[in-house]
Amino acid sequence: MDDPATYRRPSPLARFLTVISDIVSRPSGAIGLGLVALHLLLALSGPWIVPYSYTEMNAGLMLSQPSSANWLGTDHLGRDTLTRTLLGGREAILVTGIATPLAVLWGGLLGVFVGLAGGRLDEVLMRIVDAFLSLPWILKMLVLIVTFGTGIEVLIPTLAFFYGIPVIRIARAATHDVVARDFVQAARARGHGRATIIWRELLPNVRDALLVEGAMRWSWMLLAFSSLSFLGFGVSPPTPDWGLMIADARGFMSFSPLGVLAPMVGLSSLIIGINLTADALAKALGIDRAQKAPV
Repeated sequence: MDDPATYRRPSPLARFLTVISDIVSRPSGAIGLGLVALHLLLALSGPWIVPYSYTEMNAGLMLSQPSSANWLGTDHLGRDTLTRTLLGGREAILVTGIATPLAVLWGGLLGVFVGLAGGRLDEVLMRIVDAFLSLPWILKMLVLIVTFGTGIEVLIPTLAFFYGIPVIRIARAATHDVVARDFVQAARARGHGRATIIWRELLPNVRDALLVEGAMRWSWMLLAFSSLSFLGFGVSPPTPDWGLMIADARGFMSFSPLGVLAPMVGLSSLIIGINLTADALAKALGIDRAQKAPV
């Protein structure tokens, strides 16, 4: 028999590579991860590969049809639609790419804490979470955005706060599944404090659920960000953004439908890629998302 002491927990890098390999081995996961990687690559390299400046206007080419010079035509100000579409995800990926980890971090830590503490604190906090979730997300966000402004410095904490609230419930439920296990009771018997139990015993066992939840929150946050831009509360012109592009071009659909269709394809392909990747990630980590309560 092998000595148990010879077994070693795989390193974080080895586990990461194993999960990525599992995701890529699934057709849906490979497609999803490829779409996400493509959009990230465009966000990073976009300014160097687009044919024109996103602010360059040509009054003689307003609402022009696709041509060799402008592959997707131009918008109502004569700006190249392809250029603005390729750059349209940069702000969305930047804002949501920062807000999503923040939402999972604070919501996950608070959910794990109350799941461990239980009692009156648990009941009171869950009723507050239920109260927040009962209100339409757009109304809650608009209150803060109208009050404090529409800059990135406001959008990031606003999205992180409101999308972290549902994470509390997910983290709490995952903690309840772990907290009654023997190793947690043993840690309590040894006199470990709550902070030590959370860090050593609970977080490693709820981490996978939080990773999958974070992936899903990212796609929903992208929709929320684009919706705010569409309503005029996201990024400001002339910054290229998919939601803002759709809002500007919807009145000219009969003349230039690509002005609406191009940013719609960009946004939907990114969200589809994230959702496919999240599903494959859940399977790779052995998490059944169908059993999770909707939030």
